[in-house]
Amino acid sequence: MALNWKLVVDSTNAPALADFWAAALEYEVEDPSALIEQLQAAGRLGDEAVTEHRGRKTFRGYAAVRHPEDPFDEVSGVGRGRRLLFQDVPEGKTTKNRLHLDIHSAPHGLDTLVARLEGLGATRVREVDNGPAGHWWVMQDPEGNEFCVA
Repeated sequence: MALNWKLVVDSTNAPALADFWAAALEYEVEDPSALIEQLQAAGRLGDEAVTEHRGRKTFRGYAAVRHPEDPFDEVSGVGRGRRLLFQDVPEGKTTKNRLHLDIHSAPHGLDTLVARLEGLGATRVREVDNGPAGHWWVMQDPEGNEFCVA
């Protein structure tokens, strides 16, 4: 039986990074506001653990995105499929990522995709030419995490 998983990314501003990646991947930002309200009403979650982002309650220091076609829990808003969780950490990024995402463009759509990602706040780092196999771009998200666009 296959296991469920999520990719967790350390961040300095989880909600903003979730917004970027939701737009980049055409995913949805998870909405945990109903769960937060239930936990607060039951006295199980204090105000210090909650913040507001784009008019919705969210857990302070955390935000997630999920594939729009994958199942999700109606109460918690948590995806049960392809998802990324961003969690704020006190230290900044210091070295190259050991794990990264590859984003694939439509055929002959690399330049359009790279330009769209730049418009969202990504930065081109370098172009990689792989001869007959084609080329791709190494890019960084707004917090400096590397990813490839092919």
